[in-house]
Amino acid sequence: MKTNKLKIVLGLSVFLIIVSCGNSEQKQSAAEAPPAPFPVTQLQTKTVTGYTEYPATIEGVVNSDVRAKTSGYIENVYVDEGEKVKKGQSLFKLETQTLSQDAGAAQAQINVAQVEVNKLIPLVEKNIISAVQLETAKANLAQAKANYSSVAANIGYATIKSPIDGYVGAINFREGALISPSDETPLTTVSEIDQVYAFFSFNEAQYINHLQKSNGQNKAERIKNSPDLSLILANGKAYSEKGRIQTSTGQINQSTGTIQIRAIFDNPNEILTNGNSGKIRIPVEYKDAIVVPQSATFEQQGNIMVFVLTEDAKVATSILKITDTVDNLYVVESGVDVNDKIIVSGVGKLKNGMAISPQETSFEEAITPVATLFRN
Repeated sequence: MKTNKLKIVLGLSVFLIIVSCGNSEQKQSAAEAPPAPFPVTQLQTKTVTGYTEYPATIEGVVNSDVRAKTSGYIENVYVDEGEKVKKGQSLFKLETQTLSQDAGAAQAQINVAQVEVNKLIPLVEKNIISAVQLETAKANLAQAKANYSSVAANIGYATIKSPIDGYVGAINFREGALISPSDETPLTTVSEIDQVYAFFSFNEAQYINHLQKSNGQNKAERIKNSPDLSLILANGKAYSEKGRIQTSTGQINQSTGTIQIRAIFDNPNEILTNGNSGKIRIPVEYKDAIVVPQSATFEQQGNIMVFVLTEDAKVATSILKITDTVDNLYVVESGVDVNDKIIVSGVGKLKNGMAISPQETSFEEAITPVATLFRN
């Protein structure tokens, strides 16, 4: 019995010795494993162009409300919404029967007054009556003619014409509607859209930044020297024509904290029209800026971070302060400089202080975006 126990004890001892030796060999093997390779690149400066976007509304350069100059019922509407019209083209016709009757009565008063004048002239010449009576008759004739001219003008106003060349907007009143010059709503609006305005807003800081980045001794010169603008249409595509900032309101709106900017675009193909919306895109050049590929960064507690290679081939984290994002690059204000080397990819496998085997990669290769192989 004792012999069996002794054999068991000796067997366990041998087993423990073997396991212990195996663990020691594994630890020694792990300690001697070479650092993993990671691609690194030397940072450089690069001039890149970013863009800032602002919601915009589009209006024709000229938007002319069409209103009645006299009261009446609409008898005819000669045009349709969206139709191109010329200046002076008839748009609406008001019922003129009552006005025609008034014109007949006014003409009759002229005739009566003229007869009276004609009758008094010879009597005054013969000193039969006073000249005052003739002058009174002439005044009555003039008044009758003025009344007729007023009625005739209203008849003319009954045909409502386009004030400009352009396109007809929404027609707010149709046949049979009673309209008057005091109506708040216009009959329609005719818009000239050979060129269009794009209205957008800067907040106070954006306005100051924009002026400071443009060359010039005063506001007018800085606006003149502002870069060309792009317009992104509602369908997400870029408009073919470039625009320019023309002017600003000049004052900050105390209620909104913004200042309105007006830009102008040519519209040769008549793609834009009154009421369109879009986004103004303003280019911003970052000259000789430090840029870091987004693939080399990671986010931690709201900070954008990067791994920097130390002199002893270890990695250390650094928090980046980002100025802008341009395509696949971060424009960096602080956190790294041109003397630093950063790990380009595989940052999810790294830890602060970890030793690596640096694999040199050119800066241009490091910042080249990876092509998308599959798309939905």
